[in-house]
Amino acid sequence: MKHTTLLKMLVGVAALSGAAAFAQMDEGPWMVRLRAAHINSSNTDATGNGLTVNNRTVPELDVSYFFNRHVALELMMMAPQEHTLYSQGVRLGTLEQAPPTLLLQYHFEAPGFRPYVGLGLNYTQFSAVRVPGFELDKSSFGAALQVGVDIPVARNLYLNLDLKKLYMGTDVYQTNGLNLGAFKIDPVLFGLGLGLRF
Repeated sequence: MKHTTLLKMLVGVAALSGAAAFAQMDEGPWMVRLRAAHINSSNTDATGNGLTVNNRTVPELDVSYFFNRHVALELMMMAPQEHTLYSQGVRLGTLEQAPPTLLLQYHFEAPGFRPYVGLGLNYTQFSAVRVPGFELDKSSFGAALQVGVDIPVARNLYLNLDLKKLYMGTDVYQTNGLNLGAFKIDPVLFGLGLGLRF
């Protein structure tokens, strides 16, 4: 009788442990977020031409893989975005940039929300450059910094607020090949969207 009772207790503990493990795994290791991201460029110009690009709001998609409850890898993507390039407020032309960014994140646990920080690398391609009289480097590598928070709103669904700083820039040349100096865009991205964990 004692052995039967002990066996029932062990089976009960095993069942509860299995249920807890299932609850932890229920969300799955993947998360996809869709955000509206406002690109606010720093516009640091060393060419002496007062170069700036316009700010804009764009759709942003990211896919994250969680290695465990705290560590995740995020790939942030967006379609090439057209910006207008100005010199002292005068329109020079347009260019497109697409900065896919890979970030290693650490997620914290707090009551009612899940804040995180990230550190990574972005690769920016400058394409469709239409700036008469000037040429630009076609690509840029730079660091990426991130802070954000996921707030549960439904089963496996989260409201996401995200802030990223991307370091990107290009050297600017005259058409005769003379290097005029560096133009750093270095944007801050303010993101708001939804995330689905599965």
